[in-house]
Amino acid sequence: MASSHDLERQNNDSLSALSSKVSALRSVTNDIYANARDQGVIDSTSETFSTMTTSMKGSARRLGVMARNGDKVAVMKVAGIIVVSVVVLWWIVGWIW
Repeated sequence: MASSHDLERQNNDSLSALSSKVSALRSVTNDIYANARDQGVIDSTSETFSTMTTSMKGSARRLGVMARNGDKVAVMKVAGIIVVSVVVLWWIVGWIW
């Protein structure tokens, strides 16, 4: 027959093993939560890019309509703005790095 000390030691060993499993489960739960939160950020970013793509398609369509209607001055202004924007951005990025 096992003594009370042996039973207490077995109980403590089982309790330690259970505590280790609970800690592992808590860690996995926190990782799942962090991953889900990051997934929300990814979904939000994806939605933002989708909106930007739709906006750019609309702008390109309007630019095409202007070009077809013969409004060459407006097309040249837009082209100039785009070229100047790219050059300024290039200059800023070159200045930073």
